[in-house]
Amino acid sequence: MAPELVTIRNLKMHFPVTEGALFSKEVARVKAVDGINLSIRKGETLGLVGESGCGKTTTGRCILRLEHPTGGEILFDGKNLVDLDQKSMRALRQKIQVIFQDPYSSLNPRMKIGEIISEPMKVHGTEPNKAARDARVTELLRLCGLDPKFADRYPHEMSGGQRQRVGIARALSVRPEFIICDEAISALDVSIQAQIINLLEDLREQFGLTYLFIAHDLSVVRHLCHRVAVMYLGKIVELADCDELYGNPLHPYTQALLAAVPVPDPDLERARAHRIVRGEVPSPMNPPKGCVFHPRCPLAVDSCAKDIPEFRELRPGHWVACSVI
Repeated sequence: MAPELVTIRNLKMHFPVTEGALFSKEVARVKAVDGINLSIRKGETLGLVGESGCGKTTTGRCILRLEHPTGGEILFDGKNLVDLDQKSMRALRQKIQVIFQDPYSSLNPRMKIGEIISEPMKVHGTEPNKAARDARVTELLRLCGLDPKFADRYPHEMSGGQRQRVGIARALSVRPEFIICDEAISALDVSIQAQIINLLEDLREQFGLTYLFIAHDLSVVRHLCHRVAVMYLGKIVELADCDELYGNPLHPYTQALLAAVPVPDPDLERARAHRIVRGEVPSPMNPPKGCVFHPRCPLAVDSCAKDIPEFRELRPGHWVACSVI
């Protein structure tokens, strides 16, 4: 088993809600991430799934230190990112890169593609020579399936799939070890999604990369990821190897998510039993006490409203936060 590259311990990210124009005061807190524990091994892809607003992107932003966590630890190769100052974090960012969700807004429209890809090399000093940077840009464009002539184009002259390939090339430009893919394919057409997924797989094998793959699409996660963590209202409710999670989901929320995935065969789709989750997602400003899923859970008992469930390993490598199972 490969060693851990990223370890998250009791990570919390609470955003204050204030009122008052002049003398604003805090009236509540949005608990976007509320005490999660995760580990990502070198060379693996960990999928992080859950519905909108559950805290997936905030988790990724905390790892990148685009948000400073309210509490907890984020260990990258043994170093706690939460304690690092700006100078130390800047040096470490060469090893941690991100591919953003929207290929239209994540590229500077005033810069040419070659400048966008070469800028991280200048910032981190990996290729101080301009000729070396240009050669590296040509290499990366070819690697990501683009014509090197695209270096002289602007982002508005490219399609969405081509722009996302530029985003991948930019992330690779400083030879990182760990890449966070934040909904990296959700804004693309289905046919383009398959190409980007295959590209990410090839790059992982070629360069020994480690991914945190944040996504909504469970079928994409199954194709690309080694392990999957399911998130609900700021907490991890289930974590397991990909085949184990899809073949034997234990948490009621995971079961409901997988039951919502459509089946391509119309006859099978009509015949299968649908599992509808009752109620609405509670507000992260006022999450339920005890188990956060208990107001919508078909298995809930009285104790679920009082006791926070322990994140237990019910099978080898299969962790579940449920006291009823």
